[in-house]
Amino acid sequence: MARRIALLQLDPTVGDLDGNRSRIEALVAIADAAGADVAIATELAISGYPPRDLLLNSDLPTRSLSACAGIETKLPLLLGCPLPARSERERPANGVVKVLADGSVREVARKQLLPTYEVFDEARYFSPGNSPGISRDTGSLCLGVTICEDAWQHAGKTPTDYESDPIQQLTAFGKELDASVNLSASPFHIEKYDIRKEVVQKAAKTLNHPFLLVNQVGGNDDLLFDGRSVAAWPNGEIIEAPAWQEGVLIVDLDTPQRSSWIAWPEGISLEDNDDLLNSIVMGLSDYCRKSGLEKVVLGLSGGIDSAVTAAIASIALGPKNVIGISMPSRISSQHSIDDAKQLAENLGIEYQTRSIEELHQTADQNLADELQSGHPVAAENLQARLRGLIVMAVANSRGAMALATGNKSELAQGYCTLYGDMAGGYAPLGDLYKTEVYQLAALINKEQEIIPNNSIIKPPSAELAPDQKDEDTLPPYELLDEILKAYIEEGKTISQLHEAGFDEEIVDEVISRLINNEHKRWQMPPAPRVSSRAFGQGWRQPLASKRT
Repeated sequence: MARRIALLQLDPTVGDLDGNRSRIEALVAIADAAGADVAIATELAISGYPPRDLLLNSDLPTRSLSACAGIETKLPLLLGCPLPARSERERPANGVVKVLADGSVREVARKQLLPTYEVFDEARYFSPGNSPGISRDTGSLCLGVTICEDAWQHAGKTPTDYESDPIQQLTAFGKELDASVNLSASPFHIEKYDIRKEVVQKAAKTLNHPFLLVNQVGGNDDLLFDGRSVAAWPNGEIIEAPAWQEGVLIVDLDTPQRSSWIAWPEGISLEDNDDLLNSIVMGLSDYCRKSGLEKVVLGLSGGIDSAVTAAIASIALGPKNVIGISMPSRISSQHSIDDAKQLAENLGIEYQTRSIEELHQTADQNLADELQSGHPVAAENLQARLRGLIVMAVANSRGAMALATGNKSELAQGYCTLYGDMAGGYAPLGDLYKTEVYQLAALINKEQEIIPNNSIIKPPSAELAPDQKDEDTLPPYELLDEILKAYIEEGKTISQLHEAGFDEEIVDEVISRLINNEHKRWQMPPAPRVSSRAFGQGWRQPLASKRT
């Protein structure tokens, strides 16, 4: 008789216990109809991951357990659930419970390894377990149970060298185990795909039995989850669920080739085109859906950043839910105005033109004594802030969310205006370097020209001063992005960048601007994390400091 395990790849909403329970039940029903013996959901599936400071309300673990008890299932079901603290001096646990058809709920495991690096701060919320989970009465199967980080130590893929190795601990159970499972909410970044496969293959080889990892999909705030639930066998064979889709991966332990993927028709589903594009689209889509937002508003400058942002919003929310506003000034070129209009027509979004000239003249007159004698950037930024005022007014009027259009390169260099182009509730491009924005533009235009070619080929410019170009004050973006990525993601020092052959003067200017503009990044809107180190939770720099 075939032994089948169903991996429930779902997209939970943080705190929505009833909604998450319904989602789990729908996927369990699919698993049951496909003949699975047991179903496995994701890490903290019932509460959504990451619940962050909701866990500081001691009621959440108790209510989560109650929600688990209410799940209707014909199969034994293992799912992630925050567990109440065992004493007043402990914190809750990141746990796994087993739900049976009779409604009973049993604790199976508590996560042992609590990451506190990059975007993780689990030691703030949880007390660790001290042993692996074993589920002996899971249908006809006996399973070893681990939770996310518990599997990564063994593969040497964590920056922390923990004192214990939960995978090695499972070897003590030998042939008693039919397989081992890992319940994950493993955040996406563009370089993580192959790493996760290494983790499961290493575990399967060590344990000498199949090792299965079920991963969350979707976006929660700034974190993205790509799914790609995966199963590996000791011989190196591997099967994988699609990325960016909700559904069920039926794993046949004895005949991997008979494993199958069943998409949930009501779930999120993106075509497997490109990780970078799909991740940004899903991030915006889920942020709006889970926040109860239907419409977005953004300024259309005719440049590449606003064009790509508008295109992403149209894919994520539908063109009818996107409002683009052209806000020309005395500095704006006619080709930029034309490009913005052409983009809106190509996308089929609502388009408005609202000149800022009259507002600009009034502000110039009111502030003449300051603007004439002060720093010239004050007059430039005035235009950006007037545009921010208009975008926010339309957003408020429509009950919509304003989108900021800045990218990571600009945010790194402070090449953005507080309360101007940084105004917004979400920044879809906030973790994309400028060169990556061009990559997205090419992908969006793959089948037909959506983004006007002129927006792509013309020199980037903020158009806040006559004949202004970004390269007047910044290095070419290809060079700038290479320096920034080496410093931010790869952790290179200034000295190492000098030694690598970069121009010392350019390096010093770039890093100086990065440091001096930290205050802007503290105020930036949330952005979907796609790199290994994004501004926000993974980048916690001091504001007032002296660097040597």
